[in-house]
Amino acid sequence: MFRVKICGITNEEDARAAATAGADAVGLNFYQESPRFLNPASAEAVVRALPAEVVKVGLFVNSPAEAVIATFRALGLDLVQIHGDEPPEYLAAMGDRPVMRALRLGPLGLAPILEYLENCRRLGCLPRWVLIDAYRPGRYGGTGATCDWTVVQKYPAAPWHPPLVLAGGLTAENVAEAIHRVRPSAVDTAGGVETSPGKKDAGLVRQFIQNARRAFESLR
Repeated sequence: MFRVKICGITNEEDARAAATAGADAVGLNFYQESPRFLNPASAEAVVRALPAEVVKVGLFVNSPAEAVIATFRALGLDLVQIHGDEPPEYLAAMGDRPVMRALRLGPLGLAPILEYLENCRRLGCLPRWVLIDAYRPGRYGGTGATCDWTVVQKYPAAPWHPPLVLAGGLTAENVAEAIHRVRPSAVDTAGGVETSPGKKDAGLVRQFIQNARRAFESLR
């Protein structure tokens, strides 16, 4: 279980800063076309720099299932984040490994997302979490665009629906409003706390986490 995830960590310094600031989870991006791509050798050092209690999340885009499983095992990751065009059957191939399925909120709204989850349910491979990100054609996240929160807040609260992680253009300035309006289980940011793609600003990270935690506490 986590509340605040800082994604796109590319070095040990940023990993330690995120953990010190109180991040529950950090994301390591293994998508080679991303400016936040982290090669496996560097990822091992980043994982070692993190406390055991911080959830280590590996982000993959359209990678062969066997490669994802191998990286998950080699690095001792805690969670697989699937962020591409993978069908529900792909999640079944992950076996008992915990999966967070990232889905982009496109022009058709929640309908395709809910249909995807229904297919996962039918196959018995529901993800542990669902991350909803902004949609940009040809992009797999990290765009800095904000989701339409009025649409995302209609995500169903049925017991079988996985907990919602809100992403997409979140910053220290807007994360509290996003939490109050959408009431997600967790939030995720990458570009919203950076000085440049792949380089985090420790002050922005700290402020984002503080603002998010205060907002979550106020919902109780």
